[in-house]
Amino acid sequence: MPGPTTTATPTAEPEPTSASAFDIDSASSLQVLVNKRRPLQPPEYRPALVAVSSAQEGGERVRPEVDAALAAMSAAMRAEIGEGTFVFSSYRSFERQGELYRGYVARYGQAEADTTSARPGHSEHQTGLAIDVSGTGGQCRLATCFGDTAAGRWLAANAWQHGFVVRYPQGLEHITGYEWEPWHLRYVGVEVSTAMREGGVATLEEFFGTGAAPDYG
Repeated sequence: MPGPTTTATPTAEPEPTSASAFDIDSASSLQVLVNKRRPLQPPEYRPALVAVSSAQEGGERVRPEVDAALAAMSAAMRAEIGEGTFVFSSYRSFERQGELYRGYVARYGQAEADTTSARPGHSEHQTGLAIDVSGTGGQCRLATCFGDTAAGRWLAANAWQHGFVVRYPQGLEHITGYEWEPWHLRYVGVEVSTAMREGGVATLEEFFGTGAAPDYG
């Protein structure tokens, strides 16, 4: 006699990641959103930091979560294309960002400075979650041509797997407020970077639904 018939229970589809589930306001949050219209609170916030293990010249510091992800990403990149990453800029204090910003203003004027440098209290670098990188081959450091190098292309295609996003993408200056910076990576965690990748969303402003931040208005 045949046994009782059983009906397989369908596997539930995983719930999509909701942007509202993340804390984008607290300065210490890995997903804090900092831009021209969203300053850090408090403005002088200082995170706990560790030395960057892949710094080119030493002295660079980031949040511990960032360095762990960076080490894994650099190893994966080296395994695939024979070139890893160097970090040449990372955490900057409120005071240091002010010095840099005033230097840009003196050199280029405020309007031009605001397209490339954040005012103090508005910089992602102050969170300890942002890094400026080059390939270990050193091509196109701090230049848009980095986006066309093997290292730049690899990062654009694969950084999300390690929790990073290219924070200021090409052609989206009207949303981010900054010119294209293929070297500027922001750590947001794998959950967010994966959701952005799967949803075809290129900026944090769009993902979190806060609206564009083209200026300090």
